[in-house]
Amino acid sequence: MSTSPRRRRSPLELASSRSSSSSSSSSHASWTSTTTSPSSRLRPPPPSTTTSTSRPSPARTTTVSTSHVFLFLIAFRLLNAVSLRTFFQPDEFFQSLEPAWQTANGDTICGLPSILCYLLQFILSPTLPRALFISPPHSAVLSAMGDLYTWKLARYVYGRRSHEAWAALALTVLSPWQWFCSTRTLSNCLETTITIVALNLWPWEWSSESTPTVQPRRNTRSTTRDTGGNSTGDGALVVRLRKCLTLAALACILRPTNVLIWMGLAGVAWLRSAWRERTILCREVLLCGVSVLAGSIVLDRLYYGVWTFPPLRFLYFNIAQSLAVYYGRNDWHYYATQGYPLLLTTALPFTLVGLYRTLTQSRSTTANARHASVQIQLAAVCLFMPLVLSLISHKEVRFIYPLLPTLHVLTAPPLVDFFRPAVSHSNRAYMPRRLSLVFLLLVNITVAIYTSVYHASGAISILSYLRDQQQAHSTVDKSAYSPGASQRITAGFLMPCHSTPWRSHLVDPNIHAWALSCEPPVDLNESQKAVYVDEADQFYNDPSQFLRENMAGGLRHLPRTPNYLASSKPRETSAQAYQQATPHEWPDYLIFFAQMEPTLHSLLRSSSYGECWRTWNTAWHDDSRRRGDIIVWCLDSKEQAAWRSATRKRTLEHRDQCARSAEVLPLVPMDILSVRAIGILDLVLALGTTQTDLVRNPVTGLEEILMDLASMDVAEIYQENQSR
Repeated sequence: MSTSPRRRRSPLELASSRSSSSSSSSSHASWTSTTTSPSSRLRPPPPSTTTSTSRPSPARTTTVSTSHVFLFLIAFRLLNAVSLRTFFQPDEFFQSLEPAWQTANGDTICGLPSILCYLLQFILSPTLPRALFISPPHSAVLSAMGDLYTWKLARYVYGRRSHEAWAALALTVLSPWQWFCSTRTLSNCLETTITIVALNLWPWEWSSESTPTVQPRRNTRSTTRDTGGNSTGDGALVVRLRKCLTLAALACILRPTNVLIWMGLAGVAWLRSAWRERTILCREVLLCGVSVLAGSIVLDRLYYGVWTFPPLRFLYFNIAQSLAVYYGRNDWHYYATQGYPLLLTTALPFTLVGLYRTLTQSRSTTANARHASVQIQLAAVCLFMPLVLSLISHKEVRFIYPLLPTLHVLTAPPLVDFFRPAVSHSNRAYMPRRLSLVFLLLVNITVAIYTSVYHASGAISILSYLRDQQQAHSTVDKSAYSPGASQRITAGFLMPCHSTPWRSHLVDPNIHAWALSCEPPVDLNESQKAVYVDEADQFYNDPSQFLRENMAGGLRHLPRTPNYLASSKPRETSAQAYQQATPHEWPDYLIFFAQMEPTLHSLLRSSSYGECWRTWNTAWHDDSRRRGDIIVWCLDSKEQAAWRSATRKRTLEHRDQCARSAEVLPLVPMDILSVRAIGILDLVLALGTTQTDLVRNPVTGLEEILMDLASMDVAEIYQENQSR
């Protein structure tokens, strides 16, 4: 028995090499002639001075390279996952972490596939450290698998050692959208990973008109018994097809719109394959589809206790009732003008070129017609799915997220054609291209950092603040409390619905909170839907009326002290009961966006509420109701005083720092009018708050600047600088 190490080849490598295994020369040609692109795209051959014995074997090199790439991707995506500090979509929490939290605490959320609920229940648990529950590491591993199989699909299409394969890997690693979204707990992220893995297993041989049917081999009785096929080749193909269709069915259970991808591919395979392949395809589609569907229905019955089918409810909610429009309505061209640009960012021009080349190339002049056919099918799917989804009024870029790995594969050839000469040659004529490459990399890195660390970061940090406050009030000396005082805090969110995560990020069950709801008008007729207004819209349409009618005591009977300092013991209620109570109780902490600050100042000026915390959220937002800082008002006068003291201290520190910096900058001698103008600007920079504080609190910052300007004379500053 041979003791040399053997590597198990992937299904795509087996399928690609099987048709050319008659001779070593034809096998070599199948890997080096894979696209219509010139041979310059491929890695150049090794120097002639290198002997064949000095080079490692291709199998060993490929194995080490693949394992090293996967380890790098896992480490990279783990760093990606722990660096996320921003809010993207409510479904990131309300369709993943929130059901997992409630399931782990004994509640059941209907409407999600039980497969996903069981998975989340086993992965996540309240006993885990808080950081792991908020940023579960399994999402990084799933994202790394998606990156790896994107690279593998590019290797199959363009060749194992092609520059295009490495370009596809670089595209997915350096993609701002991948950094921003791929490690989040969205069902679309899991759908994307499952889809790209299944595409690697799809029998592309059946979709190629020039590929002959796999001929059976002899002495394969064991394989025939295992797979039900007639040969080793057919058996391996059937096993591969079953894996692909099982993953595809699972992706369709998670997101029914994923069926659009497989409808197109199955249709092409049906038209181009022989009758025997059609029979196998229909049999396996029925077998895998019915198996996954039956398993999902049984798990739903065991999980929910009633017979339910979440995918059907998904279609009923979004298509039959058309209730998704209550969460936004978009133009018909949304995916072309916003969806693809957001997904691809700086790679968009190269993607458009790649799609055009792929769809207009002539297969008759292609060195490898099978791989050209794969590219054409992938490009067709990338156009077909957005076209169908454009018929639905409610559109989101994440709905076409499963197409991004495929788009990166198709983008690789134009990217290599444009930048490879600039990288491999030192000719100055390519300097503009090298500068363009550096510029694109800097743009990608900047966008990735801003969107994952800064943009909409306040929606996450506000819940960290509430957790810290609960911990502070729970560990404080109990002698400071009256005998009936509670050890819990309460919070109310006067924000558009689903503006922040919820119980999964509050974590502590002693934090009782409520938020404005926006339940869709399910099972209402058209006339009732026409006049339906959810709770969040009621508040923003008329804040004064809403607070009078939907808050306990209205605007006349407001609490003076927080619950944890009250002399009487509050009612014992669960966090869920407090959240659903109507009318809402006035909380210890009132949270809202800065856009509502003037209105609430006017309505609550005679109350005990005062600012006790503020955090920067974003510099801009497409929803005017979510613009500005996130502000926290509280009833505790000590916290208000502490916050005012800390704010004043920071303002004085910034002022002193700016003043010291201004002292070392002499004024340039000019006429007195220009000097006065420069002196005023210098005072604004020296005596005012920093730019960050002006953005966070423009009213206070400008007031302090004007007071300082009124107390000083610009002429004195000019004379003092002249004497120096």
